[in-house]
Amino acid sequence: MTKLAGRVTPALLAILVVAILAALPLGRLVVTALVGPSGIDFAPLLARLMRSATQKAIFNTLDTSLFGALLALAIGAPFAFLVALTDMPLRRAQGFLLLLPLMIAPQVTALAYMQLLGPSSALLGTFGLAPAPGTANPLLGRGGIILLYGVQHAPIVFITLRAGLTALPRDYVEAARAAGAKPWRVLLDVIVPLLRPYFLAALALAFVSGVGNLGIPALLGMPANYFTLATLIYQQLAGNGPSVLPQVAMLSLVIAAIAIAGIALQSLGQSKTGFAIARGMPARFALKTWRWPAAIAGLALISIILILPLLALVTTSLVPAYGVRLSLYTVTLDNYAEVLLRQASTTRAFFNSFYLSGLAALILALSAVPVALGLRHLPPRARSGLHGLVDLPYALPGIVLAIACILLFLRPLPLIGSLYNTPWIILVAYLMRFAALALRPVDAALGQIPPQMSEAAAAAGAGSWRRLLTITLPLAAPAAVAGALLVFMSAFNELTVSALLWSNRNETLGVILFSLDEAGLSAQASAIAVVTVLVVVILLLILNRLGSRLPAGVLPWR
Repeated sequence: MTKLAGRVTPALLAILVVAILAALPLGRLVVTALVGPSGIDFAPLLARLMRSATQKAIFNTLDTSLFGALLALAIGAPFAFLVALTDMPLRRAQGFLLLLPLMIAPQVTALAYMQLLGPSSALLGTFGLAPAPGTANPLLGRGGIILLYGVQHAPIVFITLRAGLTALPRDYVEAARAAGAKPWRVLLDVIVPLLRPYFLAALALAFVSGVGNLGIPALLGMPANYFTLATLIYQQLAGNGPSVLPQVAMLSLVIAAIAIAGIALQSLGQSKTGFAIARGMPARFALKTWRWPAAIAGLALISIILILPLLALVTTSLVPAYGVRLSLYTVTLDNYAEVLLRQASTTRAFFNSFYLSGLAALILALSAVPVALGLRHLPPRARSGLHGLVDLPYALPGIVLAIACILLFLRPLPLIGSLYNTPWIILVAYLMRFAALALRPVDAALGQIPPQMSEAAAAAGAGSWRRLLTITLPLAAPAAVAGALLVFMSAFNELTVSALLWSNRNETLGVILFSLDEAGLSAQASAIAVVTVLVVVILLLILNRLGSRLPAGVLPWR
């Protein structure tokens, strides 16, 4: 009986945690959107869908997400092939750099590109290359959104295709090469057909990421009166408050439906990735005289899509006002002093972001091991289903989760009251959204612990708690730390969730950056963006140092 209780209790705990973090908020959203006084009622949803503003926002969402995903495929696929299959120099460095846009907040990416290409560009102005004063920023509107979706989501394509290439059976490639096929024929006739499911999965993931993106269309679309579903929800809720919650819940459900269709397409692609021949180490193609030209071309593209925009962000942060040319006479650190030391709202936002992100990372790191252990006591199908449920808040657009949290915590709850207009609603949303990031590395680490170690300790008389403290926790600790860093990095400067959940004195960095840019204080917004990028890069370097102690696949650039 004691042994049975030892297995059932952790499993029930894991089920309870998953239900609170994933099933409860999404269920509340569905009830608000579809259930009326007389039961399930689709009429209000259909009436909302018939509005011209909604239909236009749906079309814009699908249009920009699709073409952005295609552009991401065009950028990410060549890098995946070069990094995984060739002897190109600096492969790992290029893979690491290509992943940075995914780790940088979308609003930071949008701000960096606007500072680079706008008529008041401090970087281009230094060389006399800036567009004529008074001209519109060329990135505003549909084209700019698609471009930045392609840049922001190219790492997703890179990660997905590289995973497929590393799983590619070496036998297929070696057989084709033994038959005399040239490398480009092997690529077109063998490798690309085998990777079709991964191409489908990569395209679907990039599409879903575009559907829920708020930072890029907010900075590039709203000034040009170009709305996607995410920015339409943001505008309506910001302008009318909780009174429009039923209406925006319906729009959130539309976003969720589009995203789930994309996730289903991605799952369909992954379900067809089994290979008949045993996998082996990926075959390497010798580029010979093309080794360094390929490396230089890759670095040039990374410089254009990543380094130049970040450099423009830095130069803008170093001038006294947006539009001033950078020179020895205009360079200043005053913007950094302003946002880090003087402005109450920005210093408060730094504290809030550090505090809430750190607390979410700590809570999820401490709970990841017991939850992962509890899930491992369940049957395989139940475990797989619950893992999918944990992944859902992370896979779905953040704005959907934010609306669900408002609906869930607007009214007072027993014992805790209402969390609305408090920082705790942001913390709970972070726990819900990023639980998957903390759980995946720990689950992978637990899967690599030999069961003989625990069995030997049990035979020596060690109880379950002693085995947990002396065997499981030490071996899973590096993965838990990696998961915590991933959670902190993702929550630190996110905008999609906190844009709808922040309140007075509870601003986060993503919100304050967006507000400063809207107020015309682009130099100060750039200073905040530069600091957040530095924090992300430092955390990535720490994760890279932990790489040798982590399960394979936790760090996608290794």
